[in-house]
Amino acid sequence: MKCCFPSLVFLAAATLLACQGPAVLKPDHDYLEWEAYAGAKDGNRYSAGDQITPQNVAGLQMAWTFSTADKEPRNKSQIQCNPIVVDGILYGLSPKSKLFALDAARGTQRWMFDPAQVDTADGNRSFYQVIRGLMYWEDGADKRIFYGSGPYVYAVNATDGQLIRSFGSNGKIDLRENLDREGLENAFIASTSPGVIYKNLLILGSRVNEAPGHIRAYDVHTGERKWIFHTVPHPGELGYETWENPDAWKTFGKVNSWAGMALDEKRGMVYIPTASPSTEYYGGDRKGMNWFGNSLIALDASTGKYIWHYQFVHHDLWDRDLPANPNLVTLKIDGKEVDAVTQITKHGYVFVFDRANGKPLFPIDEVPVPTEGLPGESPWPTQPIPQKPEPFARQKFEPEDVSDLTPETHAYLMERYLKIKHRAKFSPPSTEGSWIFPGFDGGGEWGGAAIDLESQVMYVNSSELPWSQVMAEVPAAVGNDNPTLPEVGRSIYLTHCAVCHGPSLISPDPSFPTLKGIGGRLTEREIRQVIDNGRNMMPSFRHINEGEKRALVNYLLAPDRVANTTDATSYRATERESVPPSPLNMASKRPPYVSTGLVRFLDQNGYPGIKPPWGTLNAIDLNTGKLRWKVTLGEHPELIAKGIPPTGTENYGGPLVTKGGLVFIAATQDQKIRAFDKNTGQELWSHELPAAGFATPATYVVEGRQYVVIACGGGKVGLPSGDTYVAFALPDNL
Repeated sequence: MKCCFPSLVFLAAATLLACQGPAVLKPDHDYLEWEAYAGAKDGNRYSAGDQITPQNVAGLQMAWTFSTADKEPRNKSQIQCNPIVVDGILYGLSPKSKLFALDAARGTQRWMFDPAQVDTADGNRSFYQVIRGLMYWEDGADKRIFYGSGPYVYAVNATDGQLIRSFGSNGKIDLRENLDREGLENAFIASTSPGVIYKNLLILGSRVNEAPGHIRAYDVHTGERKWIFHTVPHPGELGYETWENPDAWKTFGKVNSWAGMALDEKRGMVYIPTASPSTEYYGGDRKGMNWFGNSLIALDASTGKYIWHYQFVHHDLWDRDLPANPNLVTLKIDGKEVDAVTQITKHGYVFVFDRANGKPLFPIDEVPVPTEGLPGESPWPTQPIPQKPEPFARQKFEPEDVSDLTPETHAYLMERYLKIKHRAKFSPPSTEGSWIFPGFDGGGEWGGAAIDLESQVMYVNSSELPWSQVMAEVPAAVGNDNPTLPEVGRSIYLTHCAVCHGPSLISPDPSFPTLKGIGGRLTEREIRQVIDNGRNMMPSFRHINEGEKRALVNYLLAPDRVANTTDATSYRATERESVPPSPLNMASKRPPYVSTGLVRFLDQNGYPGIKPPWGTLNAIDLNTGKLRWKVTLGEHPELIAKGIPPTGTENYGGPLVTKGGLVFIAATQDQKIRAFDKNTGQELWSHELPAAGFATPATYVVEGRQYVVIACGGGKVGLPSGDTYVAFALPDNL
């Protein structure tokens, strides 16, 4: 077993085994295939496969590999897909959104569907979209795969890979349509994590920029919209009064569900986590609690009718959107069986509710938080914190927590640490800065949690990395009578671009390209194409009006003109009015304050600026709310060579748990996949991958043999991109 830092919990295996009771949940199916995103519609990432065990897992070998051969050559593409397996066929996605079918036992291709060959006139194909999974539906011989690429959701014949032209408009539906708001033709809307299918209804969320993130259901046969739930309530709807701005439903966006859903088919209830409203970090124009932002919503799956909801962050100013699908499990609490729904959060908590009525199964406190916000802001005075389960991520970042790998590292970090003023949890955004810990990516992240249906233990990984949040005032150039083109361009840049690319065009994050000197790499026309169509992970900003786009391109090509604008071209009123302002988010599309960037707190060598562990895998007993064990997840070999114990790494992608006694997870920066004993947390096996497995693995049994497969897409945090799926199995003679 690899050593852990002293602060980590590690309980004796005998104690853990003694705590385990018989399975409470009686499965509706055998859990031997991987039929939906996260394994099944309950979202538990659980498999009944028991061929691979703690006793033989060391013998796992590579069974097959499959390359899609379409990674982005500059290492900007990813694969975050959790593939599905039905009737011996594995369905997955490539970095360029190609859908493929493989023989799940051999990795040989059956067919491939390329949306770029279907929509040849669509300029959005430069956008390397992250798509985390697929939806499968069948009725007799009619077998369909549904998945999103760009603004469309396609219906593809699961047998031969052909587009089903009778669905929607020639085989697809356009997510920009049927949102009950006008003017969304140029909006950025995409499908990141898949929805769920209930009977003949395709229930979908979306990734959006400034458009509303309403939940919609479509007929699987025709593509006709059957119901919609307005996540930003319309007049007369529940929650409308929680937005003080009476026109919020016309002008504000997001409150979308990008992280996936869970479905209780017996009850006919769907559980939907949502994101924060726009804009993420300044809410002066959207005062109030802002239902249904940052909430878990339970709806009638047949009608979309509201049943209950719970809001995890009131009036969110920290981009604390719910990062993963919920999990459905039956627990035994105080001797009573309860059908529960659990939800992990970015700030490292697990909330547990009665699935039927939303009643918390452990107490939740509304805790007073700081309320001194930016001018015009009204932060909410309390935020909910659960008493149990125990948090799976550390909850403080004080001076004594700053990394001290070397004296030089500590001195460098402390100088930066002290420049950020606010350390209290939920400190409102400010120009003095606040620490966000766990960081903007969590804590809990989109990889989600796995739950063992035998023991009701949740397994969840966590990144332990502080980020800083500093706000800056946006120049009010557009409000002037005669602003210059560079002044307007800088204002547009700070509003829409600085959060990723930095206020001075130098990105603080290796995942985002630096834009300083972009004129030496791209022409004016190419820059405009990226703004309109997006590129790699960057969404489209086609909704910005034409005059503003011209100003933005002008600023990107010559940012120094802002310092000396005496001879700069005026931003004429005719240009401003040539295209009306976008209706997507008029109230706040030019907020007075914006974030200066999503900045990880790193030392001179790129390591997290907090004492290890930097990545952990955690086991939580959901019946008691107690943390069973915590171990480091990942390592930096160069630090190991210096005698530093395993630190863990920042991680993306989730775990799966098996009846056979194992937890499998990749997710780490060291580009490995690992197996842990689910009872003790002991690492039993690892294998290097061709690129980092920033995805959740799947496991399945085909032809009597159990496989574990992982998408190796890399491409995050500066690592090389990949385009390979790798499957592992025991040798035939074992």
